[in-house]
Amino acid sequence: MFHRKLVLVVAALTAAAGIASCSSSKSGSAASAGSGSSAAPITVKIAVSNSTNQSYIPLILAQQLGFFRKQGLNVQIVSVTSGAQTFSLLLSKQVQGVVGFYDHDQDLVAKGTQVHEVVQLLQAPGMVEVVRDDEAAAINSPADLAGKNVGITGLGGSTEFLADYLAAHSGAGVSSIHPVAVAAGATFVAAMQHKQIDAGVTTEPTISSLLSKHLAKILVDMRSTAGTQAALGGPYPGTALSVTAAWENSNSATVQKLVNALVESLRWIQQHSAQQIADSMPANYYSSTGKTAYVQALANEIGMYNPTGLMPTDGPQSVFRVLSEFDPAVKGHQVDLSKTYTDQYVQKVPAS
Repeated sequence: MFHRKLVLVVAALTAAAGIASCSSSKSGSAASAGSGSSAAPITVKIAVSNSTNQSYIPLILAQQLGFFRKQGLNVQIVSVTSGAQTFSLLLSKQVQGVVGFYDHDQDLVAKGTQVHEVVQLLQAPGMVEVVRDDEAAAINSPADLAGKNVGITGLGGSTEFLADYLAAHSGAGVSSIHPVAVAAGATFVAAMQHKQIDAGVTTEPTISSLLSKHLAKILVDMRSTAGTQAALGGPYPGTALSVTAAWENSNSATVQKLVNALVESLRWIQQHSAQQIADSMPANYYSSTGKTAYVQALANEIGMYNPTGLMPTDGPQSVFRVLSEFDPAVKGHQVDLSKTYTDQYVQKVPAS
């Protein structure tokens, strides 16, 4: 699956894949957690793909609202173009954590890599499969995408995972679609506008931007738990914080602090409106769509955020079932799902 030919649509993607930190602090390696307010902040680098996606709002809010700082952490957010790149940075020890899709943990554990989720931020993918507006009359479901160019964030990312599953489950077959790496945001919109892709899997606010410009229509909507159940036949927990077992073993106190801050962010989201959440985000996160559209997009998928941080019941089993349809690392193999996630840190977070 990961060696299929990609259509290179946006030459600028290579440059866009460079590391860009959202923190102005100098980089440094994470150390074990100190105690007391006078201790120097612990620096932790966390990688994300396309940080302006609404999937990462719990992470960005934890930084914006000072929840990391309250825990004695200096979190530096490193943004790249695809989920596969974030985990490459994690495994090469360039970052200490990844906020990305939980399905990568299962794929990596199946390959023998010890990495797992420590707090689950999304209880649904927050993704949509769209079809280009002028193709909508002929393409009514994923089964009609055989031979079509399907836009994804990047090769080996969760958008490709779900595009592959929808193709396989519909009967079209994974090998029948042509994945095209177009990242998210303006590059995805441009690829659709210039008819370089016929359909694609993406996130907010890219979804709302496409719809407002009348460039695309929705084929499959996975922005809610109900929509995910209908599309995938079960839950599909999305964005989570993942770390390697080796780093966790030496930095468990720091992991707890990260989880404390992220759970506080999840609780804050539950207590505030889409407008209030948008008001707390950096302006550049909604500049491409406009704040009104950004708020509406957020309101449409507010239910995807996990209220507790715990792994949803049957979530690991459901993700494994989905991956087993197309991922050669998982298909036909036994995977110890207990090694792909843990709730122990969330269970220790102080009550609010």
